[in-house]
Amino acid sequence: MNLVRFGISMPADLLKSFDQYLAQKRYLNRSEAIRDLIREKLVEKDWFETGRGNEVIGAITFLYDHHKRELVNALLDIQHQYSDQVLASQHVHLDHAHCLEVVIVKGTADAINVLSNTINSMKGVIHCKLSMTTTGKGLV
Repeated sequence: MNLVRFGISMPADLLKSFDQYLAQKRYLNRSEAIRDLIREKLVEKDWFETGRGNEVIGAITFLYDHHKRELVNALLDIQHQYSDQVLASQHVHLDHAHCLEVVIVKGTADAINVLSNTINSMKGVIHCKLSMTTTGKGLV
């Protein structure tokens, strides 16, 4: 890997806030934190700007009431409808009424967003969150 050094100028208050962020996140140095922030923005670019046709990966995590009539079957049907995007899922029984499911997905950002929104809009789904990441192609 070819590393390049460069300087950054910023207001002292902003640097102080950044250093507090580094301590909270347990970064050992500013360089690694800046690299991670840049990678995060490049992942967002893949998802939201130019990545509509690019292959991306993520996880859809959702909490639902398994007593809602036909919800479990509907959620399973949706995952089968998106079988090209769904790589795997993990189902956890939290208590008598609630289940947590994590669905690992891969495909275009558009298709994965539609899948996540479809799950989120179902009656009985209490909370749904799409965690977006990248296949790593083009990132170091």
